[in-house]
Amino acid sequence: MNTDTVRPAVTELRLSAFKIHRGVTLPLTRLTLLSGESGSGKSSALQAYEILARLGSGESLARAVREVAGSPAACVPAGARPDEQGRRGFRIGCTVDGPAGPVSLDLAVQAEPELRIVGERLTGGGETLLTTALTDPDRPTVQAAWHTAGATPVTRAPLPDDRLGTSLLPLRVAGKTAGQRLVLAAAEQVVVALRSAFVCDPRPEVMRGTGTDGPGGAGPGGGHGADGAEGASRGAGARRSGREAGSRGGPGKPAGAAGAREARKRKGNGGGDAGGWVREAEGVRGEGRLRSCCDNLPAVLERTSQECTRRHAVLVAAVREACAGPVEGLRAVPRQASGGGAETVAAVVAGPVGSPGARAGAAVRAVLDRGELGELPVEQLGDGELRFLALALVLLTGPDVLAMDPVGEVPSAHQQMTVVADGMDRCMDPRQARELVSLALRMTERGHVRLLGTVRDPSAAEGLPGVQVLHLGV
Repeated sequence: MNTDTVRPAVTELRLSAFKIHRGVTLPLTRLTLLSGESGSGKSSALQAYEILARLGSGESLARAVREVAGSPAACVPAGARPDEQGRRGFRIGCTVDGPAGPVSLDLAVQAEPELRIVGERLTGGGETLLTTALTDPDRPTVQAAWHTAGATPVTRAPLPDDRLGTSLLPLRVAGKTAGQRLVLAAAEQVVVALRSAFVCDPRPEVMRGTGTDGPGGAGPGGGHGADGAEGASRGAGARRSGREAGSRGGPGKPAGAAGAREARKRKGNGGGDAGGWVREAEGVRGEGRLRSCCDNLPAVLERTSQECTRRHAVLVAAVREACAGPVEGLRAVPRQASGGGAETVAAVVAGPVGSPGARAGAAVRAVLDRGELGELPVEQLGDGELRFLALALVLLTGPDVLAMDPVGEVPSAHQQMTVVADGMDRCMDPRQARELVSLALRMTERGHVRLLGTVRDPSAAEGLPGVQVLHLGV
């Protein structure tokens, strides 16, 4: 796939019938913020985006919906009545711009009585490239037809009704005709854009190790949105694509977040078993990649401060503007895990192999250098300061430092990551929110990062050219 000129990116989100939304189209730029009163659907829009991202990454429909919204019924528009067969559902879609031009993907999902994709349409280049339809309700498949433009204009075959057909096309299309190559280019463009999402929701209580879910509990399936609805599940990017999974002989499977989910299931890791959590952290993400809830921030800071001093200096400067009191530096310092207490819980084991945090039995904690006032552990910062620090770190890094799988078939220089952040200004005062949006604007202007977030107060973006604010519920 040629990505020398245009990096694939989602430029439009369609909420045809999803939760509170009906017939809503949201244009997405490099930096788009959704604002509105509580209940206006800000978090719901991000949830629809994440469901698409998870499906594009090869995840099953059941898992994507469960992790993001809790249940299929939660996605059905309010007041939607079942048909004669008792069926209700939702419809979402997106447009992806890239080397193949604008490509549109639209999904019709049956939520009740059985969860399945009952219709999918992929269009681009003036052609309908893929359509699927449920022809036999008793079979777990849909009838698919994709553009060929050869001796046979259309190829027909069954596809599973619990996977995104677009993500499976690279496994099924040979690319021998011009039509097939168009289908492949469009499908790969959509998959690359959707896979490049990192859903981030820093949770101060979990970063401090005091959350009821235990450290790491705000990963996939954690959090609540700014509207009071269940927050979008975190870690959409940590998934293998259907194409990669096919080379292993099966559909895409969850990757990096699997260990974290297993850790949450284990009894005794609810915040009290500090030593147990440190051991889990070592197994889950010992290489120093930031999880979506940012509970392992100290280990990642240790890594990034060593790998890119220039970016780290920018992070320190941003934190200086957002935090009360002097800030002369930000670093991770080794600390021995003692097997208990809040101080141990706040530490995260291990950075990359060979770093101080990677030594056997070692842990690190992040501290602010306050100059004459000494060092301040970051877990003692206010909630707004902690969230600012974590989101700033995300914006200043890339896929290789985040708990997501980079798109291996596309050079990193040609990839464009989309950070999805619900409640960007949550817990922050206006000054902190303004500084965070300004930092996001500077980073998105470079072309490697996009941001889709929600804010309660849109004044944080006033007067900043390049920031698009969409007011929902108006």
